Amino acid sequence: MSSQPVTIDAAVPSPAPPYSAPWLFSAPIDLTVFLGSALLSLCALWLGAVLGVLDGEGTPTWTWVPAVLLIDVAHVWSTAFRVYFDPAELQRRPLLYLLTPVCAFAVGVALYAQGELLFWRTVAYLAVFHFVRQQYGWVALYRARGGERAPLGRWIDTLAIYLATVYPLLYWHAHLPRGFWWMKPGDWIVPAGSWLADAVVWLDRVVAPLYWTVLAVYALRAGYLWLVVRRPNPGKDVVVATTAVCWYVGIVWFNSDYAFTVTNVVIHGVPYFALVYWYWQRRRAAQGAPLSPARGLLIFFATVWALAYAEELLWDRGLWHEHPRLFGEGWDIGGWGRLLAPLLAVPQLTHYVLDGFIWRRRSNPEFALVEK
Repeated sequence: MSSQPVTIDAAVPSPAPPYSAPWLFSAPIDLTVFLGSALLSLCALWLGAVLGVLDGEGTPTWTWVPAVLLIDVAHVWSTAFRVYFDPAELQRRPLLYLLTPVCAFAVGVALYAQGELLFWRTVAYLAVFHFVRQQYGWVALYRARGGERAPLGRWIDTLAIYLATVYPLLYWHAHLPRGFWWMKPGDWIVPAGSWLADAVVWLDRVVAPLYWTVLAVYALRAGYLWLVVRRPNPGKDVVVATTAVCWYVGIVWFNSDYAFTVTNVVIHGVPYFALVYWYWQRRRAAQGAPLSPARGLLIFFATVWALAYAEELLWDRGLWHEHPRLFGEGWDIGGWGRLLAPLLAVPQLTHYVLDGFIWRRRSNPEFALVEK
């Protein structure tokens, strides 16, 4: 009989790795593009109040250039770095990428033929859908990055980000006319004194308490994850909080074109720049053609800003005639505006449509590059 002692091997669980917050790019970059852009918007509001332009009509040129030209219009053109400047990507889905601008132009011409207002209303509502969906997309990316699967959390996050964007828009529709429009005067389909106007006012009163309740529930849940569970998702919290603040302040709190412009386009365009630039750089590195950060930023912004300037020059000289110091004296194009407006809207409409395809992870295997 063996005298060796009997031992029982017990599986000793290894300690869980320390929790790491789920950033999309990195903590400094995420905080810069999401929180930093929101703080920049709020600083611009403060500056506007100091200079007395919050109550003025329109947006002054010194604000229009960086906010609209260099951010809003330029971020539309940045889609080209995701699609049209990438031969491999362009060959992967040629019909989608080539037919989208062609169809956008054809639909634009057809709409403009039925009336200029119908054309701009359609563009405005497409833009609204795009802006709302982009904010939801950031939240969805942060949820995926953090491995969040709980149904209750998904519902709270979804309701919070949608109400943070949709409720201010509903308020806007219920309190027409305001001192600003999305695209052109009259682009919201709510005729004064109509049954639709009454319905929107009623809906605004119903949704308002839901808006505040859901945001409060989101804040309580975020606090629980921070303080009790100790597994927060700070990037997602920043997106929800800055969206709620900027959209409410820019649309509901102030009745100002300047306030709407600086709060609307900065938090929309700056993060999109970061996403496209990050993807483009990682894509080039994977293809064996990396660029230094300095050279990459120079090429990226020089390209999108040049294209944005060229587009706005054609808009202004051909149709708007609002910035002669920037673009020169306007042209007399006669009836060609019915073709020029749909043509110049093609980059914008193409951006709206393709944005619904090019960032879906299931149909874009290379999108994993942005997730490290």
